[in-house]
Formats: sequence, C-alpha cells, structure tokens
Amino acid sequence: MEAPPVTMMPVTGGTINMMEYLLQGSVLDHSLESLIHRLRGLCDNMEPETFLDHEMVFLLKGQQASPFVLRARRSMDRAGAPWHLRYLGQPEMGDKNRYALVRNCVDIATSENLTDFLMEMGFRMDHEFVSKGHLFRKGIMKIMVYKIFRILVPGNTDSTEALSLSYLVELSVVAPAGQDVVSDDMRNFAEQLKPLVHLEKIDPKRLM
Repeated sequence: MEAPPVTMMPVTGGTINMMEYLLQGSVLDHSLESLIHRLRGLCDNMEPETFLDHEMVFLLKGQQASPFVLRARRSMDRAGAPWHLRYLGQPEMGDKNRYALVRNCVDIATSENLTDFLMEMGFRMDHEFVSKGHLFRKGIMKIMVYKIFRILVPGNTDSTEALSLSYLVELSVVAPAGQDVVSDDMRNFAEQLKPLVHLEKIDPKRLM
C-alpha cells in the first residue's frame, strides 16, 4: 500500500511550541576524564547519570525533496523504561546574533511497539546506532558526553564498534519559542569549558 502524501508542517508540543537550543563539540578519548572532572565542578549533579541507548532513525518519503524524519529511542540499561519518539525540525541558522542553533523539538514517551507502528505508517528505517555516555545538568541546561557505536549486524545491539576515537559533547536547553535569552546562558557555560572543548553552533547540513 502506497504511503499517503506528506505535508511538511511545523510540529508543536501540545499548545506550546517547544524549541531546542543546541551547541555541539567533541573531545578525544584521552581528554574525557579531564572534561568529566570539569563538569563535576560546574554542574548540579557532581556524579553524572549514565546512559546506554539504542536509537533508530526512520524516514517517510513524500512529495517533498526532503523526507520526514522521526527518531525512536530506547534505553538498554533501564528495564521497563518507555520508548521515546522524537521529532527535530529544520534548524534556524539565520540569526547571527543568536549563539545557539535553534530547532523545533518534540519528544514523547511511547509503548514498546513504537517501531511496528512507524512501519505500519509507511516509515522505513534508515540507520541505527548505540550511544553510551554521561548526562550532567545545570539548571535547565543538559550536558551530554557520549560515544556513538555502529551496529555491525542490523538489529543486533550486542555487535557494535566505536564510530570514532572521540566523544560527542552536546549542551542543550528545551524551552518555549522566543526564549532566546537561554542562548546567552549557554554561551557563558560553554566559555567555562574551554579549552577542553569548544562548543559551537553547527549546521547539520554542513555534515551531509
């Protein structure tokens, strides 16, 4: 059965349009402990949360040039935790005065049959990976330091290999639209992490 046409419309979370403010960087493996030590001193939780997640990226091709993308994520180290479905909109890169990348963000908990539901809707899995790392919090800011692992055998999360010799570092805030003042707080925090890591506003299109 052919999938229905897809109309690319802004997605909002309930009645509030939620936006993700994001800065990204990376550190080599040998610098990880120094960065973790710095974050322990700056963040609210001196001992970070750890996570081990399996993420699958699904595409639905419609009449537009770009497919509609949804991300399904599950925890591999927390039994009984719900699946999460995430939508990330196109980044708003135009405002040169805004320090962080900004994009629409919707993240909801779902039942465990999420992937079956997406397949029934006409989505197809594009790729999957495992992420393992640490999560720090500073007020409303979330700092994730993690490594991405390639899945060697599709669907088998026990068969993986590291994608690189570095860790991704992401500083993010999810807030209602128009709260651009949070990007100033993010800039101030990012400055305190230099020179261990340089967090920047990175356009995903540059990586394609």
